[in-house]
Amino acid sequence: MQLEVWSDIVCPWCYLGKRRLERALGQFAHADEVEVVWRSFQLDPSYPKGEPRPVPEALREKLGASSAQVTAMQGHVTALAAEEGLDYRLDKSIMANSVDGHRLTHLAREYGLGAELHERLMRANLVEAENVDDAGTLVRLATEVGVPADAARRVLSGDEYAAAVEADIAQARAFGASGVPFFVLDRRYGISGAQPVEAFLRALETAYRDSAPDAG
Repeated sequence: MQLEVWSDIVCPWCYLGKRRLERALGQFAHADEVEVVWRSFQLDPSYPKGEPRPVPEALREKLGASSAQVTAMQGHVTALAAEEGLDYRLDKSIMANSVDGHRLTHLAREYGLGAELHERLMRANLVEAENVDDAGTLVRLATEVGVPADAARRVLSGDEYAAAVEADIAQARAFGASGVPFFVLDRRYGISGAQPVEAFLRALETAYRDSAPDAG
């Protein structure tokens, strides 16, 4: 059974959803038969590259919100993330265009390290307040999970895998996704948002039952 996950590396709800999914898989009797494939998505592809900004500042401007409102919003998701063992530092996180990070995850997939780099990039941005639109930072993070530095630099110096990122986003749109995280099981069942563990578990059980040879 294949489980595709569309996610943005700068999305707090995506990292939270990832942890809840992992907990659900830990309770799923057939987890060893589930292939998890991470897909790229950009919540804001129009955000300019090379212009990192503090997330609270960017949110105040984008939403027309006050500092108190932004603090409350970030505090809510931070508290939920803490329940999943994630120590968010959203007050210090950096708004950045994520396309280069996503391109590197496609490179990492060639080495069997796509999931590892996706995890590393989310942690870097949301927990460690790193700028994931900085080439040097991206190369370092890629090498930490085992991707060769020269390969990472090669990708970042051009537009390699840009089409793959765009194709992932287009497929998510075709499925009806307007945001992430977005989960699709066997291209038959969709789950939108960072749902509770129980919801993921029910979906896994339903999809597995329906994928059985004698289903129906």
